[in-house]
Amino acid sequence: MPDIIASRSLTASPTLGGNLRLWIPAFLVFAVLWLWGRDIAPWAFDYPRAWVPPVRDWISGVMKWLMNDASFGLFTFRDVTRAIAVVIDVPYQIALGLLSGGATVLGVLISPIGWVGVTVVMGLVGHFAGGWRLAALVLACFGFIVVFGQWTSAMITMASILIAVPLGISLGLFLGLAGYRWRFVGRALVPVLDLMQTIPVFAYLVPILILFGFGPTSAVIATLIYATPPMTRITMLALRRVPSELQDLGHMVGCTPRQMTWRVMIPSAKEPLMVGVNQVIMLSLNMVIIASMIGAGGLGFDVLSALRRLDFGAGVEAGFAIVALAIALDRLSQAFADHVRAPSHAHGKFVARHPYLVGGLVTILLSALIGLAYPAVQSYPEAWQISTGTFWSDLVRYINVNYFDALEAVKNFMLLNLLIPFKRFLIGLPWVGVAGLLALLGWHLGGIRLGILTGGLTVLVASTGLWEKAMITVYLCGLSVVIAMLIGLPIGIAVAMRDSLWRGVRLVIDTMQTLPSFVYLMPAVMLFRVGDFTAMIAVVAYALAPAIRYTVLGLRSVDPKLIEAGQAMGCTPFQILTRIRLKLALPEIMLGLNQTIMFALSMLVITALVGTRDLGQEVYIALTKADPGRGLVAGLCVAAIAIIADRLIQAGAHRSRVRLGLADERTNDNS
Repeated sequence: MPDIIASRSLTASPTLGGNLRLWIPAFLVFAVLWLWGRDIAPWAFDYPRAWVPPVRDWISGVMKWLMNDASFGLFTFRDVTRAIAVVIDVPYQIALGLLSGGATVLGVLISPIGWVGVTVVMGLVGHFAGGWRLAALVLACFGFIVVFGQWTSAMITMASILIAVPLGISLGLFLGLAGYRWRFVGRALVPVLDLMQTIPVFAYLVPILILFGFGPTSAVIATLIYATPPMTRITMLALRRVPSELQDLGHMVGCTPRQMTWRVMIPSAKEPLMVGVNQVIMLSLNMVIIASMIGAGGLGFDVLSALRRLDFGAGVEAGFAIVALAIALDRLSQAFADHVRAPSHAHGKFVARHPYLVGGLVTILLSALIGLAYPAVQSYPEAWQISTGTFWSDLVRYINVNYFDALEAVKNFMLLNLLIPFKRFLIGLPWVGVAGLLALLGWHLGGIRLGILTGGLTVLVASTGLWEKAMITVYLCGLSVVIAMLIGLPIGIAVAMRDSLWRGVRLVIDTMQTLPSFVYLMPAVMLFRVGDFTAMIAVVAYALAPAIRYTVLGLRSVDPKLIEAGQAMGCTPFQILTRIRLKLALPEIMLGLNQTIMFALSMLVITALVGTRDLGQEVYIALTKADPGRGLVAGLCVAAIAIIADRLIQAGAHRSRVRLGLADERTNDNS
């Protein structure tokens, strides 16, 4: 059967071994163009300025038209955006007033619950969803935030999350339902979701600021754009996987379309939908620092301020507070996904039927009232707080002072022997040749559609006039991904079959993934100063987690019967690893490579703060100059690079599955 499937795949796209007569001339033409083509066809290396369409000016013109001239009857577009801002700002101010500091909203005085009330209520929620162990974990996380003096900032962040997450879930669910119900909507959503997930957030901060103004509302809008796509994708996928028998049963009992959706489809897809909810929460927390740049405040602003001061200790403490908040919300969302509500046998009084709700309301009321007489119930006293900021700063300073020469030697060796030569090599490549080779590779892996997509996106990047910056982005991303995979693969192999080691490593990489990306920049800058090497170190640290995680996933997913068969045939442990486990885990490892590239590209935009000269710097300059056209064009180039890598790796992973007999060529729709 695997041989039949593999032979069937050969008819859909060419194989490398069977088409050397095509590949060898292609590489020869590329080499000739690269070595001697600059004098004959200089336009193939430097895209002529006369050919660059004025997309930047078009985008800026559209933004000016929207703000100055666009109208809907009696209302201008500016009126609409300001109304949306008010609708979001009112519940945000209510949430912020309850969580921290109090507020007056629409003439109503809101008293804060205080740290005691919020912590107890979150503990009750944890006990309801997952029992005493989860309640203890949630209490520990919020206690950590309180004791280390991060409460006020954490509650500002929490208020944004409480508004952004329900909106993101609702919007994602609505779009996912539309994409599932109307196939043309689903097809139209795919490229839009790709752009939403691959365009750097910095690129659309300027349009959001122009439309919605500076403040928490703009931060919530930016978070929605970033965090909604996973919920939309998971909703469409989950609804498509609802068993047809359940749908037939719904039709048989006479369900209306609305009843079919909300009483049959949605409950049946609850588990994957809760995964989408979890992703919205995590991505919203990932946005807190970038959102602080446009007025969100909170923990993100603390990390950003620490980065500007190069205060590593303060940045780490604020970063760990974000991690604690992320762990608590992540575990709560997972617990609600697995929570099975027991049938209630209580009758009569409301208190007996809803003990947790009543307990939470009583806690809120008592903490608010007691806090008026005893301020320590609302605001944790500074004298009781603990700080480790000085320790972390002193540690980095000690390493910097005592190991400066060794660190400089490593940095200079890498720059002179690897980074600079590779950078010059990529910058010197002709864009025409690169587009042709990528189109040929796309055709080889996924057919004519993928070939047109990869070649066309490469030409699109060149046509923006940012080819050199795009190649610097590819150089930094490529080296960082290679190093991350070289580190992550051996670690994944070493811990995959050792449960105790894997639990420890998983805890570390979970923490790495929840730490704000800006935190990785501070020690790198303090140890290596600004430049490409510093950026590479930060990107490798940030992108290492998926390389390890997907390697372990692939190795642990191998069918134990195949391992037993190998052992019965006398294979050594090394042979089982190299000839069975790694081969069968290759599709998952390639998906891990995909995710490592996505993480690296998202981090590269942030490393523009340390002096890189890539597309990330172009996006950051556009943000500082409030130039929406410049930022979006550079962001589209980053998105094009991400989509090219994503589609090629998906196609490669699919071909490896086909080769192993794990998939059919007809299921490949990634191109």
